[in-house]
Amino acid sequence: HFRAVYEHAYPADELMPLTCRGRVRGQEPSRGDVDDALGKFSLTLIDSLDTLVVLNKTKEFEDAVRKVLRDVNLDNDVVVSVFETNIRVLGGLLGGHSLAIMLKEKGEYMQWYNDELLQMAKQLGYKLLPAFNTTSGLPYPRINLKFGIRKPEARTGTETDTCTACAGTLILEFAALSRFTGATIFEEYARKALDFLWEKRQRSSNLVGVTINIHTGDWVRKDSGVGAGIDSYYEYLLKAYVLLGDDSFLERFNTHYDAIMRYISQPPLLLDVHIHKPMLNARTWMDALLAFFPGLQVLKGDIRPAIETHEMLYQVIKKHNFLPEAFTTDFRVHWAQHPLRPEFAESTYFLYKATGDPYYLEVGKTLIENLNKYARVPCGFAAMKDVRTGSHEDRMDSFFLAEMFKYLYLLFADKEDIIFDIEDYIFTTEAHLLPLWLSTTNQSISKKNTTSEYTELDDSNFDWTCPNTQILFPNDPLYAQSIREPLKNVVDKSCPRGIIRVEESFRSGAKPPLRARDFMATNPEHLEILKKMGVSLIHLKDGRVQLVQHAIQAASSIDAEDGLRFMQEMIELSSQQQKEQQLPPRAVQIVSHPFFGRVVLTAGPAQFGLDLSKHKETRGFVASSKPYNGCSELTNPEAVMGKIALIQRGQCMFAEKARNIQNAGAIGGIVIDDNEGSSSDTAPLFQMAGDGKDTDDIKIPMLFLFSKEGSIILDAIREYEEVEVLLSDKLSISFTSLVTKMSYRKLFLVHW
Repeated sequence: HFRAVYEHAYPADELMPLTCRGRVRGQEPSRGDVDDALGKFSLTLIDSLDTLVVLNKTKEFEDAVRKVLRDVNLDNDVVVSVFETNIRVLGGLLGGHSLAIMLKEKGEYMQWYNDELLQMAKQLGYKLLPAFNTTSGLPYPRINLKFGIRKPEARTGTETDTCTACAGTLILEFAALSRFTGATIFEEYARKALDFLWEKRQRSSNLVGVTINIHTGDWVRKDSGVGAGIDSYYEYLLKAYVLLGDDSFLERFNTHYDAIMRYISQPPLLLDVHIHKPMLNARTWMDALLAFFPGLQVLKGDIRPAIETHEMLYQVIKKHNFLPEAFTTDFRVHWAQHPLRPEFAESTYFLYKATGDPYYLEVGKTLIENLNKYARVPCGFAAMKDVRTGSHEDRMDSFFLAEMFKYLYLLFADKEDIIFDIEDYIFTTEAHLLPLWLSTTNQSISKKNTTSEYTELDDSNFDWTCPNTQILFPNDPLYAQSIREPLKNVVDKSCPRGIIRVEESFRSGAKPPLRARDFMATNPEHLEILKKMGVSLIHLKDGRVQLVQHAIQAASSIDAEDGLRFMQEMIELSSQQQKEQQLPPRAVQIVSHPFFGRVVLTAGPAQFGLDLSKHKETRGFVASSKPYNGCSELTNPEAVMGKIALIQRGQCMFAEKARNIQNAGAIGGIVIDDNEGSSSDTAPLFQMAGDGKDTDDIKIPMLFLFSKEGSIILDAIREYEEVEVLLSDKLSISFTSLVTKMSYRKLFLVHW
């Protein structure tokens, strides 16, 4: 398919695989912003240079470099995207240069090479610099390669907004250009843009918006996620630390990452929120670009959520053959296109490297089979116009060869298949390879730690060294499998179909098929009915469930009407229950040495079991149940007999957990949230509801702790083994010190 590009498209920017010709800007109907990647500079050829070396096509690489040097002109009167030109063209030239000098050192190929690609990269870098001529230091989103910015002939420079990723995805390429050439101006400009974005983050949530005014710094779009518009900003903060060794980049990334996991991550989903109200979801669908995030989490060393999100995405792919450009929280198609994006393949590669689990080879095999079966055409691979119908678009973006081919090859390649050590390089967001030795080369940039006022986080979030995968993930496939297993049915295997109602005439004006009072979120039949009615179920970070109806997604107009009735009933029922069951918060008090009652944790009540406001508090030592989720008969009844059992939230109803620990002889139970990092100071307390059955058989008290509060008890157990607590009505507590945010370690620093 490299040959197809040369035969049918060269020197055009992209191959049109259905009509077997090159896409030349101005000669084809405009596609809007998508065409801003095209600059009449043989985009696909430059973008795929280092892929040829990865595939061990060294002779073809040498020929391709000669073509670039001979034919490519960077002085065209074309308005291009600064972001796309940076990651694809500047990154492609730098990646090609990096591997060209590697091959030259090996002594067989590229012996004639004398930094010509680097000189082209420097020329292009200077052409991009006028875009940074703003008071903020954020670049204009577009620039004319020949005339620059704001001149009449430039036809650009009137824009006021840019996306966060557009301004924040420059540091790797620009710093590499500075380190390679000694010209510090490129790295300085990229750092200034990153500094400005950091200063403009929303301080209370530590999140950034999607688009920002390049002159005033005001957020234009105030929703925040890890997908389109923001994605590679986060990626480049972490990778800038890896490549450049500047601790301030890691501090910023960790601060943002804590906010992402606190608000956006709702495992296995990643849902956009509002930067000023981060507990409020901004939309009920996800875009395909967030598929890169599990790979970034592997680099961070946070493997569990990476596995969870990746598995969810894989289930979507198995349902639709490809990842739609956007899909809803109930995994239906929102935008049906798929331009052969590589982000999921990227995350698959990094998860395989981290876990050694051959499952990810099977995932890669599925990707390749789907590409060959559904996207392969005589002249290349065609983008999917609609994943539901399998229709094609006459489009093959340059990133398909630059990234998709590279990651899929590396996924299956043995070490000896690659002629250089891939571990000596870091991947840019376009999968171009930059050598890690740049961190110690031409360090003339003054490193000012401009990271200020970041939130103090758990100490574990500030590991200053890159994770060693051999230590973190000991190539135990069962570990990854144990995380994936609960998610294997998260997405239905078949697309929803409309159903024929045989009783439609009977149903006119009748009751809907599911009443709000009967609804159970764990009942698969109920969930299927909701889907038919166009009702989506969203599990929020704070533990609540949100219902949203989209009539257009209902199986029929009658189903849509049923859904509307159901939603109205649910609103009325929720309002009524809130009036009837306003239970005050409860407390868990650690009374054993050396706490002696000074540590009081805010806890959520249960709508079943012993009511602590009417009965004497319950006191006892704590013990973890086995299984920890408490969803089956306990295997360690002797350990919890006469004690207060600790149980992890998830996988079954709260009432079922209570019955299981009560049957084992526990005198009480504490359910600890499984959403890592959740806390009562950032999420509202909620009441643990029953299971829709009679819960009078539950006689023991049950309380709920968020993750951070629960970790204080768990840390105390690890340190002292015997930990005694008091479960009580918060109002009856005589102590006034409430410790909900302070870590266990800090309790002893102040000698409490």
